[in-house]
Amino acid sequence: MSRIVPLILAVAFFMEMMDSSIIATALPAIAKDIGTEPVALKLALTSYLVALAIFIPLSGWLADRFGARNVFRWAIGVFMLGSLACAFADSLQSFVFSRFLQGMGGSMMMPVGRVLMIRSTPKSELVSAMAWLTVPALMGPMVGPPVGGFITTFFSWHWIFIINLPIGIAGILLAGIYLPRSGKRRRTRLDVKGFVLAGMAFSGMVFGLSVISLPALPPLYGLAGLAGGLLSGALLFRHARRVHNPILDPRIFSDENFARTNIWSFLFRLAVGAFPFLVPLMLQVGYGLSPFRSGMITFASALGALLMKFLASRTYARFGFNRVLPLAILLTSALMASYGFIDPVRFPLVLVGLIFLGGIARSMYFTGNNALMFSSLADADTAQGSAIAAVGTQISIALGVAMAGSLLEISQLFHERGLVLADFRMALVVLAAISAFAAIPYARMSGAAGANVSGHGQRNR
Repeated sequence: MSRIVPLILAVAFFMEMMDSSIIATALPAIAKDIGTEPVALKLALTSYLVALAIFIPLSGWLADRFGARNVFRWAIGVFMLGSLACAFADSLQSFVFSRFLQGMGGSMMMPVGRVLMIRSTPKSELVSAMAWLTVPALMGPMVGPPVGGFITTFFSWHWIFIINLPIGIAGILLAGIYLPRSGKRRRTRLDVKGFVLAGMAFSGMVFGLSVISLPALPPLYGLAGLAGGLLSGALLFRHARRVHNPILDPRIFSDENFARTNIWSFLFRLAVGAFPFLVPLMLQVGYGLSPFRSGMITFASALGALLMKFLASRTYARFGFNRVLPLAILLTSALMASYGFIDPVRFPLVLVGLIFLGGIARSMYFTGNNALMFSSLADADTAQGSAIAAVGTQISIALGVAMAGSLLEISQLFHERGLVLADFRMALVVLAAISAFAAIPYARMSGAAGANVSGHGQRNR
């Protein structure tokens, strides 16, 4: 039973994470079918991210008010409806709306599912359980592009969304049978003002960063959205400190482990968020590889993440969070900086091996970081904590992609040849250097930090 819960949640998360990346390879085919341009269709990517940003803050309140298991099943249902609507969309407007509906469901699946797992898993087994959730989250963006290209090439882009239906039905049924009830419900009133401010803040940030990195609209729209989001964020923080039971409570950062894992993982996620965008583009533009061949090379990262699942528990029990986490950060950063200097035509196996190791290190970090995040948090705060962590993840990934795009543009100012290999190398090195700084606060932790979760120092007593 201890593995059934994370397995059910992992399948749902994999469906969500793969769907968010699988669409990228199908954009030209979808655009041609519904009579629009691929650049305009990137609004569908943005609408999905905006929906996540708006409704993730609501997930914590919904989980406490109506029960995490119920909300998780509703979320899968909404995601399925959005998938079905995407498959039958016949215009840009209908497709953008359908992706927004998908995002509404997706916004609840990850944070609410994580609440279910944390509340049903003993602290001593949390690292192992987190490994099951980390793997699909990292594999999805890697598996999505090659699978999307295969389905679009040999079948039809509609099947990208239709295949979510049987998976979703199975998820709803299995969740009803095996997922535990979440216990007592908190009948608190919804912080409506906080919800509105949070929606404006996070959707503005994500929209602004997405438009800057994926210019389907003039950059001025992105800058305006980002400025509005930052202003709303300041008003949200001020509001949350003045009211009882805010929708997102900043007081939760008084928990040292929660604060450290959220604030410093933000830096690390900048590089990780840029990886699915930057490396495949480098392989295709810088080295002239086909999209399929590029996808097969980067897929090695997903295999590394899968292998990590069998290593995480023993590694953290043996060495502790204060040693493994900074090492994983530094190793991931060094490997990412190296990707631009390995010729995939002359040395393909070397690059595949390095990306494979990067998948192990990256997955090792997120497994441990997510377990440490909730190691000392009270059960009553897990819904709030999961929602805040999910919002931070979306913003950091969007910022990482925007930074990667900006670095490429800055590098091009020094020449007039379009994108060249040197541009990608510079972007990878800069992002890797930024993420490496996150290792410092983890290395300063006590060896006993999170020992109730990792088991470090306890098994040999």
